Amino acid sequence: MEADNACTRCGACCASWRVDFAHAELASERGHVPDALADRVGTATCRMRGTDHQPPRCTALVGRVGERVRCAIHEWRPSPCREFGLRAPLGIGDDACDRARRRHGLPALGR
Repeated sequence: MEADNACTRCGACCASWRVDFAHAELASERGHVPDALADRVGTATCRMRGTDHQPPRCTALVGRVGERVRCAIHEWRPSPCREFGLRAPLGIGDDACDRARRRHGLPALGR
């Protein structure tokens, strides 16, 4: 992630939804996601810790939403996080991004 972009001043996506992914993405399964940050929730599914809480907040999110944030495991994040916002320029500002921002009282980024 770039040092200064809307994502590093936001983090709303990491504090809005549950993040489920395949066991194969865990480091112990030859993937990259640190096992300590995920819980197994089915025979083939894992969930990032904190994302099933109310309100959700990924345990890998560092900082204050809407001010300054970073993902502590950005290089090793699971596929749903890698795919989030890919339809928008720079991966930010699509409909899902705007919904997450609204949940935290932040304005839409627009396109």
